[in-house]
Amino acid sequence: MANAMFRVALSGDFRKPDGSPTYPDFDLEPLRNAPGVEMAFLEPNNPLRAEQLEDFDALILLAHRFDATSVPKSGRLAVVARFGVGYDTVDVEACTAAGIALVITPDGVRRPVAISVITFMLALTGKLLIKDALTRKGAHGFDKRSQHMGVGLVGRTLGSLGIGNIGAEVFRMAKPFDMNFIAHDPFADRTVAAELGIELVGLEDLFRRADVLSVSCPLTPQTHHIVNAERLALMKPTAYLINTARGPIVDQKALTKVLQERRIAGAGLDVLEQEPPDADDPILRLDNVILAPHALCWTDQCFAGNGAADVKAVIEVQHGREPRGVVNREVLSTEAWKDRLAGFAVRFGT
Repeated sequence: MANAMFRVALSGDFRKPDGSPTYPDFDLEPLRNAPGVEMAFLEPNNPLRAEQLEDFDALILLAHRFDATSVPKSGRLAVVARFGVGYDTVDVEACTAAGIALVITPDGVRRPVAISVITFMLALTGKLLIKDALTRKGAHGFDKRSQHMGVGLVGRTLGSLGIGNIGAEVFRMAKPFDMNFIAHDPFADRTVAAELGIELVGLEDLFRRADVLSVSCPLTPQTHHIVNAERLALMKPTAYLINTARGPIVDQKALTKVLQERRIAGAGLDVLEQEPPDADDPILRLDNVILAPHALCWTDQCFAGNGAADVKAVIEVQHGREPRGVVNREVLSTEAWKDRLAGFAVRFGT
């Protein structure tokens, strides 16, 4: 019987052209060894095609897009498990309409991304790249080191646009630096904010007061270019902006202009509006910005954690249980979803 196994698809970008794993730290053995589970890699199409997914119950998705044209007509697909927390490559409305749960991996990325923010903060305020360049110039560079004094963090203000899963972790990790904490988040858990000593402030106030401002919110129509020319103009000339979330949250042309004119001290960017950027993008020529290729948090532990979370999510669904990290929670109350879970519970046990 075709439906006797719980079939899990992995997007084709989890394998290199030679068939070897793209990320060996993603341990697939628990999935391969799970009773009643059959897994297969898809051909690398972007976006994924509906016909590829007709006979699958679950999809673990890396970087390929899943849009309305990717939804299989069979109605069998129950869950899309994203490898990470960003889901701007997934059509959430299409998933919900089809009774498909979209799952992300907040536990896998929480600490690695927070570490990335702290890395940028320390590198920027310590003038790390500048001092590295000076050292490589020998005596001539050493003679100029007093011109590039770092910025101490005690008593400075760390601000965050968003204090969800990652934003809150950044503040936890920054506790030993004895900084003042402020944040703007209309959906903030006020209990968490109080526990971490975070003052919740208005959006403009956040930009005015922060000495280091980190972007830790998802990309949505409401947050697209929320960091714009007007708000950048509010920042102190000594302040730093850090973005490890999604590039389009920041108006990159406006930021580039501000950096070119030295109206803020610098920026640390793991994400850009266009990835990869054009070779002639002016932001690549600036010496007051530290750049990373949307990969600063990529570590063995991060990818192992993301993979383990996705595997756990699909196994939970297989056994008729609600997985953690569901984005489109409204799908959980639909009859299509409830019927699928009930069917899985009967077939595979709870």
